Amino acid sequence: MDVVSHEKISTRAKRLIRLAIAAVLLIALAAGIWGWLAQSTAAIAKGTGAVQVVSALVTRADISVRLTANGTVSALQAVEVRPQISATVKAVHIKEGQFVRKGERLFTLDARSEDANLSKARAQVTKDRADLANAARNLERLRGLLKQEYISQAEFDAAQNQVDVFRGQLGVDLASEEASRVARSFNEIAAPIGGRTGAIAVYPGSLVQPSGAALVSITQIDPINVSFALPERELASLQQSMVKGAVPVSAMPDVSGQEALKGHITFVDNAVDTASGTIRLKAEFSNAEHRLWPGMFVTVALAPSMLSGALTVPVQAVQTGPEKKFLYVIGADNKVASVPITVRLIQDGVAVVDGIALGARVVVEGAQNIRPGSIVAESGKVEKSEANHGKNTGKDGAKANSAGKQ
Repeated sequence: MDVVSHEKISTRAKRLIRLAIAAVLLIALAAGIWGWLAQSTAAIAKGTGAVQVVSALVTRADISVRLTANGTVSALQAVEVRPQISATVKAVHIKEGQFVRKGERLFTLDARSEDANLSKARAQVTKDRADLANAARNLERLRGLLKQEYISQAEFDAAQNQVDVFRGQLGVDLASEEASRVARSFNEIAAPIGGRTGAIAVYPGSLVQPSGAALVSITQIDPINVSFALPERELASLQQSMVKGAVPVSAMPDVSGQEALKGHITFVDNAVDTASGTIRLKAEFSNAEHRLWPGMFVTVALAPSMLSGALTVPVQAVQTGPEKKFLYVIGADNKVASVPITVRLIQDGVAVVDGIALGARVVVEGAQNIRPGSIVAESGKVEKSEANHGKNTGKDGAKANSAGKQ
C-alpha cells in the first residue's frame, strides 16, 4: 500500500512541475511581445515626434434650428351632456366608448307631460284664432252701421278694442305653444359635437335633472391638440415664422416603430409664464387613425428658424477650457494652436460656432494627447470623420430628434 501511494504522489508532482514550467514560458513569451511592441512604438514616436489625431475642416452650411419639448395631448372639444328638463330616461341609443356624429341621437326621455302641455297650447291657439275671427267679423258689421250712423263711435271703438285684445292673446298663446314645442324637443337629446363617448351614467328608468350629474361626456378625437411649452427666448423667431405661414410641428408618441405625426401651430399664449420663463403653445394634428389620445405624453419637434451660412464643426472637436470653449486648430506646419470660440448651437453631432475661419482644420479625435504647440499627424480615420461631418451639416435637418442651444 505504501508503494502505491508513493507512486501516485510522484505522478502528481510531475504534473504540477510540467504545469509550472508551461506557465513560466507563457509569461516570458507575453513579456517579450509586450517589450517588443513598446520598443517599436517608442522608436516610431522618436522618429516622427508627432501625435496621431483625426481632423476635419470647418465648413459652412444652412442649419435648420430644431426645437423639442414634451407635449400633452388634449381634446379640441370636450362636452358633458346634461338634460335641460326633469324627466325619466325612456331609451339609451348609444354604448360606452362609441364614436358618434354631431346631431346623432343619444337619449330619449319620457315626453308624456310635454306632449300634454304642447296639445294644450295648440288648443288654446285654435280657440284664440276662432275668437279673433269672430271679433273681426263683428267689427266689420259695426263698421257699416257706423257709416249709416246706426251706432255710436264708442260702440265701434269697443269692438275694435276687442279685436286688438284677441290678437294680442293669440300672440301670447303662440309663444306659449312654441315654448311647449321647445320643451318637447328636450326629450330627444342629440350629440352637440362629434367624438367618442365616455361612461354612461344613466339607464332606462333613471330620473335625470338639469342640476344632476352628466348623462355622458363626448370628447373630440379627430382633429386633436397637443399642448407644449418653449423657452421665452424662442418667441421672437417663432412669431417671425408664423408671419410667413403655418409653422409645421411633429409629434412622436412613446411607441417604437411608428412615424411622427405632422401638424401645425394654432395657438400662442398671450403671456409668458414668469415662474418657468416659458410660453405655452398648442398644435393641431389630424388624428384619423386615433394614434393620439387625450392625456397622452408625446415628444414635440419644430424648426421655427434657420441659421444661414453657419460655420460648423463636428461636436467632438469642441473642447471645454476653464473659461470658455475652444478648438485645436492645425497650422500649415502641423503645429496645434488653441482658438477660443462661441458655440451657438449643437445639433445632430454638429456644432455651430463663431470665432473660427472657414476652411480651418481642427482636431476631432486625439485632443487629450496634445497641447498648444504640439506637432500632430493625420491618422487613417480622417477621411471618414470629414465625410460624416459633411453629412451632418447638410441643409436638410428633418431627421433630427433633438436640438439644444448652448
